[in-house]
Amino acid sequence: MTFTFGIYPGGLLGDDSGVLAPVRPDDPALITAALRELQGGAGEFLVRAYRSCGDPGCAPERPEQYAVEGRRLDLVLQYRDRSGELAGWLDFVRETVRTEGHRVALLQICEEPNLDLPPVDGSIPDVRRALVAGVVAAKEEALARGYDELAVGFNAVPSFDPADTFWSELGELADERFHRALDYVGLDFFPDVFRPVPPGQLTDAVRAVVTSFRRDWLPRAGIGAAVPLRVCENGWPTGPGRSEARQAEVVEEVVRTVAGLAAELAVTGYAFFALRDADSAGAGLFHHFGLLRDDYSRKPAFDTYRKLVAELTELTEPAEPAGPTEPSATSGPTEPSATAETSEPACREG
Repeated sequence: MTFTFGIYPGGLLGDDSGVLAPVRPDDPALITAALRELQGGAGEFLVRAYRSCGDPGCAPERPEQYAVEGRRLDLVLQYRDRSGELAGWLDFVRETVRTEGHRVALLQICEEPNLDLPPVDGSIPDVRRALVAGVVAAKEEALARGYDELAVGFNAVPSFDPADTFWSELGELADERFHRALDYVGLDFFPDVFRPVPPGQLTDAVRAVVTSFRRDWLPRAGIGAAVPLRVCENGWPTGPGRSEARQAEVVEEVVRTVAGLAAELAVTGYAFFALRDADSAGAGLFHHFGLLRDDYSRKPAFDTYRKLVAELTELTEPAEPAGPTEPSATSGPTEPSATAETSEPACREG
């Protein structure tokens, strides 16, 4: 199989207080050069982007400009309608497939629907219904338009609460149409960022989270071991008490561990969050997630990730996935909220 890599290339992101804008605007020429170098000789490299229903545009701005030279979009559609009325949301999903499907490799429906924190979708009422209906609508539209290779899925963060009802409630809503439409499930996790991992235990922590997500949580929604799993967002920030050298070490260890689980757990890809810092001089944790500083100069982890992409893109055919076949060491940062306008039908804003 092919193990595909990607990255979120913007500087805009969200923290627990809302949108965190970069101190320097996006420079498309410098972003393109960095993406080209990270991709190297890989036939495909994914550019992650975020678009909100009811908001104009995307983060990063005009992501289609980066979906060239073998790069395609890993596009996240965020649900934001607090009314619970789904018609506008489903129109938005279908129209996005119609207009963007030719450049989209992955279409993620909702952003972290099991995390009840703003600005992600788990804080929006009826997000489970929006997720199930959105996956079905996206796949139906993709097939109707001839985009047979467009993969439709959703993502989630690790859960550490045995009483968590998200997965069982999703399973109650998920009918046969949903399971037929579902092409992958994504995992967002940030080990040793919000919950420290003891020295020497990072590999074990990564294996434990990914394995638990596959074998313990997905089956509660009736999602079997044959459905591919992807790491959609993972990163480790620099800044006070966090050296750039250590970031490179963490990237190496985490990516190799995730890729090493490909055959065992049907893991088919990994995306890093993010290409560059929002503010390299900022005091906050969320300012420093980039492989590049805010002026686009490189941290050591940039070359580490570039070499890993070159080495690990092509993997051997996986064995049969382990674990059940029927029915986070940390949770991630609150991800970027899309802030640019679209021509798609808008949901009512919450």
